[in-house]
Formats: sequence, structure tokens, C-alpha cells
Amino acid sequence: MKVAIFAGGKGSRLIEETTVRPKPLVEIGRRPLLWHIMQHYSVFGHHHFVLALGYMGSAIKKYIAELSQYEGNLRVDFTTREIYGQENSEGDFDVPNPPWMVDLIDTGVETMTGGRLQMLEPYLSDGTFMLTYGDGLSNVDLDKLVAFHKAHGRAATMTVVNPHTTFGHLQFDDDGRVLDFVEKPDTAKNLINGGFFVLEPRVFDIISDVTDATVMWEQGPLRKLMEIGELMAYQHPGFWSCCDHLADKRRLEAMWSSGERPWATWADADHSDKLIARSVGPGKLKFNSDDPGLGRGSHPGEWVRYRSI
Repeated sequence: MKVAIFAGGKGSRLIEETTVRPKPLVEIGRRPLLWHIMQHYSVFGHHHFVLALGYMGSAIKKYIAELSQYEGNLRVDFTTREIYGQENSEGDFDVPNPPWMVDLIDTGVETMTGGRLQMLEPYLSDGTFMLTYGDGLSNVDLDKLVAFHKAHGRAATMTVVNPHTTFGHLQFDDDGRVLDFVEKPDTAKNLINGGFFVLEPRVFDIISDVTDATVMWEQGPLRKLMEIGELMAYQHPGFWSCCDHLADKRRLEAMWSSGERPWATWADADHSDKLIARSVGPGKLKFNSDDPGLGRGSHPGEWVRYRSI
């Protein structure tokens, strides 16, 4: 199954890094976010990627091109002017080179995510495909996600997650008396859009009248899919994190250094987590293209209803 990745944004909230590189190339553990994401998909047998490039797209092209040729240890024979692959040394990145096929598509520096996806239609219209963001790390079970998507038969599935938070939570009664305080809990109570979509090709026809280069995928397109009952939600209770700010990068770097790397599924391919699937039906709100939409990290709010299946 092909995997589309939004990799063209300017990453303005991580300006400390993105003045010199596009956000998907921001490194965690000396490897770009993009590499971590692609490795996770490869664990589940998805090796064909379609990258929607924009800001500093040439840097991503260069990275992918060089990765394909110079990954791992090399032997250079100066007499024959040839380069040979060598068995890798043991270490953090001692993983087999995956059989990746990568399409690198220029979608414009100023194009919004809705327009970027629309421009990828010629590369994705031949079957069910997946879509994610170039800055989100997770250990979501992609086999279960795809199975959930195929079972409900709708056009789109969105993974919803509990976000990490750095703030403490208070519990109090109706009179305002504090009952409990949890210092920096790992998750919040409200589910948010974590990305990791599964989509049918007919999505392109459904959203064609609410999508152009100026529209975010998370606004008109996702909202329309919800309104007509074609959007379902898969709840992933495991690890998820975006890398929006410098604090996110530092936290992920600290996790990597400590050996706490739940998203590194290629290092431990035991996918035994029990994930809870939920479905989402049509909401009661009327579609309005001016509404903020289900941006990655946004709470679905009144838009969705959940029911166990």
C-alpha cells in the first residue's frame, strides 16, 4: 500500500531548526524525522512512499538520493572507481536497508496541505493508500488500522490519539474543592487528530469541490468527509508525538538517548499492544469552510460521536 507524506510545510513553529532544513529532516537521534516515519511503515510492509514537497524540497530530494546510495558501511575501490556496500556495524542504525520506492513530488512552497494531496492524485489513484505528516512519531499498529478501515467500508479513516502534555491536571468537585493533582501526566483526556490516515481513491472526487491550493486538508476536505459520513476514527492509545516546537524535539531526543523509543518499531517488531478501535459518524454541525478544521493535534469536539464496535 502506498504511503503519502506531507513534507512541504515551512515549520515556522520550529524556526530554530527550520531556517536551515525542512522540518521532516530535523533529526532525532542523528536521523531525520522522515527516516523514523518511513522505517515504521516499512515494519508493516509498506515501502512505496509519495512525498509532497514544498519548502526546501531539494534538501529532501538530496537526502533520499544519498540515502539510497550511501546508506551503511561502504568500500571504495579507487582502482576500479567503484563503491560497494559493506555489512553494517552494530549500533543504533544497524537495520537492513528497506526496499523503498520513493516518489518526490514538488507541490509548491506556498501550497496548503489540501492542495498538496490533490496534486498527488495521479500517484495514489490506483488503490487504497495511507497518508501522514512528516513530523509525527507513533507506534500505531498499521495492520490493525488498515483492518479497521477495510471493515467499515468508508472512504477515510483518521487515527485519533491522546496527546502528551507538559502541564499538570487538577480534579475538583462541583464546589471547586481540589480532589487530586497529577503532575505532568503522559496523556490528556481529550482525543485529537494524530494523522496516520487510510484513504480510498474516491476521496479525491469527494473533496474536489472544497479543495484547491489555498485549502488545508484539515479544513474543507476532512470536514466534508465527516459531514457526509465517510470519515471514521481509529483510536490509538499507545505512543504518539509530534515535533512542532523545540521543546518537542528536546523531549524526543531525551527519550532516544535514554533508550525509551516506543516509536522505533523497527528495533522491536513485537506489535502485541491491544489497540481500541472506535468509529466516528456524521456530526450535527453544518459545514463551514471558515471553521478551523481537524488540524493535526486538534480536538474533534462536537464534530464527532464515538461508539464502540
